[in-house]
Parts: sequence; C-alpha cells; structure tokens
Amino acid sequence: MSGLKKNLVSEFTTLQRRNLVDFKGKELPILQQAALLEINRSSLYYKPVVPNSDDLLIKMHIDKLYTAHPEFGYRRICAWLNRYDGITINHKATLRHMREMGIQAVYPRENTSKPNPANPIYPYLLKGLNINHPNHVWSIDLTYIPIHSSWLYLVAIIDWYSRYVLDWMLDDTMDIGFVLETSHNALKTATPEIMNSDQGSNFTSPKYTDIFKAAGTKISMDHRGRAYDNIFIERLWRTVKYENIYPQEYDNPREARIGINKYMKYYNHERLHQSLGYRTPEEVYFNN
Repeated sequence: MSGLKKNLVSEFTTLQRRNLVDFKGKELPILQQAALLEINRSSLYYKPVVPNSDDLLIKMHIDKLYTAHPEFGYRRICAWLNRYDGITINHKATLRHMREMGIQAVYPRENTSKPNPANPIYPYLLKGLNINHPNHVWSIDLTYIPIHSSWLYLVAIIDWYSRYVLDWMLDDTMDIGFVLETSHNALKTATPEIMNSDQGSNFTSPKYTDIFKAAGTKISMDHRGRAYDNIFIERLWRTVKYENIYPQEYDNPREARIGINKYMKYYNHERLHQSLGYRTPEEVYFNN
C-alpha cells in the first residue's frame, strides 16, 4: 500500500488525484481514498464559489500593493486602498481578503492564523550562514496569483546560492497536496542540506517535513511574520509578478499555467542576474 501511495503522489497532479476518487465505490471509503491519494477530504466536496468582479479587483490591488510593500499590515493596506486606489473598504474586509490570499505583513505581530500547535516549529538556521554552493539551502513558499476570472496559488522551491527554481506548481486551493508534490519533484534533482520555509500550516505539517527529513535534510523555519528571513524566494515572487503576472493579465487557469511555465523556463535558462555576475541560475546551479 505504501508503495502504491508513493507512486500515486509522485506520478499524478493534485487535480488528477482528485479525479481518481470513486464516490460510488464500495471497496474503499472516501476517507481512505483521500488518505491514499494525499488530498484533503474536504476539498473533494468543495465547489468553488465564482468570485464577483469587485472582489477580484480588490484582491488585485492588494496583491500589487503587498508585492511592493510587504511590510504593510491590513490597516495600512486598507487606508491606502481608500485614499489612493479609490476603493471603499473597511479593515475587516481587507483582513478577510488578505487571509484568503494567504498573506500577512512581514513584521512580527499577533496573528490569528497560527500553526497547528500539534506540529513542531523548527529553529531558523540561516542567520549568519555563509551559503557558498548549490544545494546548501533551498526555500519553499506559496504566493497568490490573480487571474481574470478567479485566482490561483503558486508554490515554488528555489536554491539560494544560484536562484535556480527546482520545481513549481499551481493549484486553485492551498491544499497541502501540491506542496508535497512539488517537494517530491524537486528531490528528483538533488537533496539540499537545509530546507527553509515560513511557519505556515502546510510547512509545519509532518507530511511535508518528513519528506525532507527522510532525505537527510535539516529543517529551518522563518521567525513568525518575518518574510525577509526567506528573502530570495520573496524576490522571486516580485520578479515573476512584475515581469509576467501583472503585464500578462491571464484570463484563465490554463492560460496562466502555460504562460508561467514559459516564464519559469526563461527565468532559469535565459534571464541574466546581476548578483550572479550576469549569469543564469541554470549556469550557476549546474556549473558551479
């Protein structure tokens, strides 16, 4: 059973695994099918609500503002939207949108969305660390991707030394399945010495941490609310959004997947980075 489970997770996307569920099957209950496929049972019954155009517009403004000013909390974002963007909105609605988008200000503060207390929080291992070779440190993170009709979530894993994106994936929910799938895919390329993330519930889950611990990797986690602890992947999000997401204004998930796939190939294989001596991430990662 464990071998079958591993093959299903590694060979099929989250959406494909959802489509494998047999709701009328008598041999395996839905709960066991969901566990075998490593998908959240509640997501099987979830019917996405088509967002209205006002909500999408607000989220687009919040995303652009947060990308430019990740230090802004929901009260400052609310004030900015009302004063400069011509959007009438209160603090509670602003906070609701930000929670749906999975974002928060980068400074430490009280947070109502805390990690599962049953899951361990690992120490931050990167302070003062001289990262001097590929696969020394990887980072993983999620970000919100606005599209014309709705939104998606993008997960990516980046090598700190080379800025090379080892794997990435899009999904329409923040279900842990696509995080696990991206992790498995990245490990097909190499194994990092340290894997860094924030303290989000997906990354404190043993389902995620056990993947890297089994590979012999040390787990590192940002201080609570300190996105700058994961600075290189935050820079990746800014680059992807300013150079691709915002200019392209994708109409639907299929168009976004095709466009982002094309951009990620460009980012890894063609985009010259000043900090890398005007070399590409691929050159530095594979030829260091």
